[in-house]
Amino acid sequence: MLFLMNDVVLSLDALDLAPPTTVKRFHALSLGFVGKLGQELFSEEPLLHRTAPERACRLAALITAKAPEINAALFVAPFQNCPVDQVAIRYVQISFEVMGLLYERQQNGVLTTLEADRQVWRRLAA
Repeated sequence: MLFLMNDVVLSLDALDLAPPTTVKRFHALSLGFVGKLGQELFSEEPLLHRTAPERACRLAALITAKAPEINAALFVAPFQNCPVDQVAIRYVQISFEVMGLLYERQQNGVLTTLEADRQVWRRLAA
């Protein structure tokens, strides 16, 4: 399964998404709690999706476990070690076609932050 974290397409192994022990352990967590966890992680390391992709994958797996329709998350921290409540979060569901295009471009080394923004997040003026 593919998951877009900011401007990096992560490949999540389906077996890692829902092992029985993980499902039981994290069943009580809400999406809000998982979002807060993401805010804490990105507050400490605004480029977590690049510097620690394994941690970003675990966060993506938790998001997917709580809301299977979500396949993209944006975490924006204004600076390293900023207050947790200053980290903005946004979740979206993007089409299979767009995800495939982004993944292919990333595999070819040509996916840029600007392109991910234009295709998905639409934060910047065109």
